[in-house]
Amino acid sequence: MRVGISGYGLAGRTFHAPLIAAQGHEIAGVLTTSSERTAQLQEDFPGSSALSTIDQLLDLDLDLLVVATANHLHKEQALAAIARGIPVVIDKPFALSVIDTREILDAAESAGVLVTTFFNRLWDSDTLTAASVIADGSIGTAFRCESRFERFRPELRPGAWRESGAANGGGLLFDLQPHLLSTALHLFGPAELVSASVRSIRGSGDDDVHLTLKHTSGVDSYLSASAIIGAPGPRLRLSGSKGSLIVADLDPQEDLLRRGERPVNESWSLDTRSETILVEGDKSKSYPSLPGNYGHFYSEVFSSVTSGTPLTVTHDLILSVATIIDLAREISVR
Repeated sequence: MRVGISGYGLAGRTFHAPLIAAQGHEIAGVLTTSSERTAQLQEDFPGSSALSTIDQLLDLDLDLLVVATANHLHKEQALAAIARGIPVVIDKPFALSVIDTREILDAAESAGVLVTTFFNRLWDSDTLTAASVIADGSIGTAFRCESRFERFRPELRPGAWRESGAANGGGLLFDLQPHLLSTALHLFGPAELVSASVRSIRGSGDDDVHLTLKHTSGVDSYLSASAIIGAPGPRLRLSGSKGSLIVADLDPQEDLLRRGERPVNESWSLDTRSETILVEGDKSKSYPSLPGNYGHFYSEVFSSVTSGTPLTVTHDLILSVATIIDLAREISVR
């Protein structure tokens, strides 16, 4: 398939392009106005074209558009592709409001065009392992999930738009909470947002965000995204009536991709498992974690484009995440 990518920064170059190429598909063109990014594109994919407008990119007879540019451009570019009948993958966040989210989804449904978003953390080792431990009953009946992306970056990075205000699509509510929310909803089902703290500690975009969900399944999820935690907690602690599953560190795939490692034929040759333990009070033992594989996201997308097979990242999941994000900003205790 011929795939176009809008944006060739961290998302486009480090995540999307390698995962697409690993499945044998062509990076036909990239939308970028940066000479540095253009040079990187020619190094990575010598036959690919660098274009300066979305219309030029869409003119390349694409089978799929990946929108991996600045967040405030997601809606405009997705709608342009849908109007031409081109399937779309949008990097998270899908859009900047639930109203914009509905507009994109409605346009896609009316046109009969595939649109989805890159909730790749559903294919993290910790997410897959959590689903396994729930299914096999190792921790009994799950009732609490604590999931976090916490790091310590006390200084703002000059010119980093992801750290800017929400009007520009910056901040951790847009950047990291979509991953935490999509994973919690995927694992435990529909939920109500019962509390939210969305705030800026460093004086720019929101950099300390904590959400609490109550799932109809009986699980409570505590979701933390922060850039200024000096002592980050474990990536995941899932507790049940018989014990807790602990995953200390982030799935290794992001680090592998940042280092230039690439999957081959949809699969990793390197170990992509997180270290996982089961804890029952003063007893602990290792639990066999499952390997993560972001390639499964694109396997589903290409299969859906060609055969109409269902996607894990459904419109309902996308809309639920967008609804909670809007509500979180509205009810946040400041």
